[in-house]
Amino acid sequence: MSMRSQERRTLLLEALSLGEIDVDDVAARLKVSASTVRRDLQHLSATRAVRRTYGGAILAAHPPETTLTERLAVKGAEKRAIARAALELVADGDTLILDAGSTVAAFGQLLARRRLRIITNNLALLPFLTEAPGLELVVLGGALRATSMSTVGPLAVEALRLMTADHAIMSADGVVAGRGLCEASLDQVTLKSLMMRQAREVVVLADTGKLGRAEQTAWAPLPRSWTLVTDAREPADQLRRLAEAGARIRVAEDGDAAQGA
Repeated sequence: MSMRSQERRTLLLEALSLGEIDVDDVAARLKVSASTVRRDLQHLSATRAVRRTYGGAILAAHPPETTLTERLAVKGAEKRAIARAALELVADGDTLILDAGSTVAAFGQLLARRRLRIITNNLALLPFLTEAPGLELVVLGGALRATSMSTVGPLAVEALRLMTADHAIMSADGVVAGRGLCEASLDQVTLKSLMMRQAREVVVLADTGKLGRAEQTAWAPLPRSWTLVTDAREPADQLRRLAEAGARIRVAEDGDAAQGA
């Protein structure tokens, strides 16, 4: 039976981690054609995980993290549509864990009129939530990550161990089938992993540009069953892989409503 494309691409990334690769050499080692390897590299370069060179490829440098303000300015309409679609998953009286991130910040800003208990490390949300009469707000202390205006580290982790929730509303730098949520630091994924374990249901908010994106080096594995709220039905191949990896997919239709894909 031929090697599956996902397995080939994983082996390609492992080879690239050791340095530049040659297409013909890798094709011979994997017992596939050079054109198959080139297609795999084209796919990986589309996710910006690798950079093509003459006759081969190298791993792309990990990009610098953008600030929360910069992220809020990118795809603002899509993030607001995702946030509105995700709102339908929440019932009054629920307890929510809200992750850091710009799309979760857009979601959190819609909660001021709801009756909820919120546990969060997302400091950017505090000005929007502190005066809301129906919200009980628990803020996780810890070390400040200025780029995301959030807390991380052992203090946040130990506090979160004392609490459980109905939903964990998560963000990510990338969402990859079979791997999980991609982030820049181990501190982030340690807290994200615990957030997902402490919640009955996991909801990931991610625009389509983050699907399949693997630019950073730290990973928080997703549970067996989870919900992805995104802004479009393309790329269909990424949505199919994520569904096979346990995602129930909801798409924000026309910037307003959501329905299952």
